[in-house]
Amino acid sequence: MGALACLLFLYAASLRFAPWWIVVPLLIVWLVLFVLACRWFTSHPRRVLGAAATGLGVWLLVAVLGGIVLGWSA
Repeated sequence: MGALACLLFLYAASLRFAPWWIVVPLLIVWLVLFVLACRWFTSHPRRVLGAAATGLGVWLLVAVLGGIVLGWSA
C-alpha cells in the first residue's frame, strides 16, 4: 500500500512534463489499482505488490513513449 501511495505522487507530478489529458487517465488507473489493492490487502497481500508494480510499469510506459513519440520534455 505504501508503494501505491508513492505512485500517486509520481502520477500527479507527471503534470510537469505531460499534458493534463494524459495525467487524468493515469490518475484513474491509479484509483482502480488502489481500489483493487484495498480489496486484496488481507486476502491476497502479494497481489498488492503486483498492483504497485503494474502501476509503475504503466507510468514508465506512458512517460517513455510520450517522451519519444510526442516529444515531451521536463
